[in-house]
Amino acid sequence: MKRNLFSPEHDLFRATAREFFAREVVPHQERWMEAGIVDREAWRKAGEAGLLCPWLPEELGGPGGDFLHSVIVMEELARVHESGFALPLHSDIVVPYIVSFGSDEQKKNWLPGCVSGDLVTAIAMTEPGTGSDLASIATTARREGDEYVINGAKTFISNGILCDLCVVAARSENSDNPHQNLSLFVVEGHRPGFVRGKKLKKAGMYSQDTSELFFEDCRIPAENILGSPGAGFLMLMQKLQQERLVVAIGSQAGAEVVLADTLAYVNERKAFGRPISKFQNTQFKLAECATEVEVGRVFLDRLIAEHVAGEYLVKECSMAKLWQTEMLGRVVDACLQMFGGYGYMLEYPISRAYMDARVQRIFAGTNEVMKIIIAKQMGL
Repeated sequence: MKRNLFSPEHDLFRATAREFFAREVVPHQERWMEAGIVDREAWRKAGEAGLLCPWLPEELGGPGGDFLHSVIVMEELARVHESGFALPLHSDIVVPYIVSFGSDEQKKNWLPGCVSGDLVTAIAMTEPGTGSDLASIATTARREGDEYVINGAKTFISNGILCDLCVVAARSENSDNPHQNLSLFVVEGHRPGFVRGKKLKKAGMYSQDTSELFFEDCRIPAENILGSPGAGFLMLMQKLQQERLVVAIGSQAGAEVVLADTLAYVNERKAFGRPISKFQNTQFKLAECATEVEVGRVFLDRLIAEHVAGEYLVKECSMAKLWQTEMLGRVVDACLQMFGGYGYMLEYPISRAYMDARVQRIFAGTNEVMKIIIAKQMGL
């Protein structure tokens, strides 16, 4: 179905993004996957091309676009099967915390570097014993004069090796209400006591530098707190709507790309003297996949439009995160089967897509948590 989200200006931006990824990403993907990290220079080049925080207003040093420009970046990353170059994490998950809750001085100090690619960001919520249950975070931030002293451990942190700024969730208050104990802090990568652990080996997303982080009496200026002390949980709740929408957008785009790749392949691959596209099983399976992809696209595009309009969409974004990630898993699994043994070979993008798809059902809140949120939003 025809998409009505984008203007001619957005189409020009897509052409720029597509050309950038073809030139600056695709030739380096194999090396990045082997190294487990994206070149630092690629971030700066993305900044020069206007691909970082494209929605940020000009008065804050940004390109002056909107969230739809970010949607295009996500879709074009999926188009080249690049899951490790975490531009959406930086631009659409972490930086919005600084924009929404940061002081004028914090914005002045950090946002220009976030736009240029000189400052790569990460967010540290997950801990070895705490995943989706944010109220159980054990990392602490103790106020001492004009400083906070942070102690604790985080894990599964994307951009953990590269990051120059890390938004850290830590307990700073002693309220009886666990939802009023949490605060958010921006920790610069050069601070003593900010220790990067080992780069974690994963089942997918090979070029993403996911790591452990440790805070060992890490001292930061008191002015590095985002917003008010104890308001961290509320801030996280405000921003998780977009985070889950970002996951849904990437999953939808990934399913579309995998389906397109598979349609091309089944017309080329032959079995028993004819293309496998001529077998009824192939046609039925891909018809099912195409139907799921098309239904997902219509729902998601409407959701994106309402999100851009500023609607409250906690339930709907949780639904999208749940449905689009589950749909991606079904589509990739069905499509990989069409490739036969080649689908199990890492040189084929379908195999990488298969492994990259699995974690989408886990991060940004597991899909089980999405069901809890949806049920609560329904009044259950």
